[in-house]
Amino acid sequence: MPDTRPVPGRPAPDLKLDLIIDAEWDLAEQDPGAFTMIVFYRGVHCPICRSFLTDLRGMYDGFLSKGVEVINVSMDTHEKSTKAHEEWGLDPIPMGYALTHEQARAWGLYLSEGRTDAEPETFSEPGLALVTPDGTLYMVEASSAPFLRPDLKLLLSKIDMIREKDYPPRGTLAA
Repeated sequence: MPDTRPVPGRPAPDLKLDLIIDAEWDLAEQDPGAFTMIVFYRGVHCPICRSFLTDLRGMYDGFLSKGVEVINVSMDTHEKSTKAHEEWGLDPIPMGYALTHEQARAWGLYLSEGRTDAEPETFSEPGLALVTPDGTLYMVEASSAPFLRPDLKLLLSKIDMIREKDYPPRGTLAA
């Protein structure tokens, strides 16, 4: 089977989503100072996602100050995404919802089947991507389980270095 993961240094996959505030979000229309950071989370059913996104909310202003625009995204419905946004205290981070299977696959995310009544029938496992203002995928991480997440503090601490040293995307050789 051919490797279909997105490759850093190449155009990022398209991503258009509805936001819980009844607006549309399109990656192609973003104009961040440094990066657009897309945080893919499993859904409102996931307590690890709650902790991770709450930590992200605490660092949100720091990311913004470094030119990183952030959006949280899941395959959850509008209702479930709104519940996560409100109950987890994620305002004002934009919250996209109804990520499709095709979009998740295009971003290299792993898909899982729900195991309990609390979990959706299908959902994506967590991931995080940085996209440059010109739409190039800078970096991406996708996990096959909820327990493996990027270190947000480390990432935040390296944004200035990436920009100052014009540090190139890594992992650019396609398999």
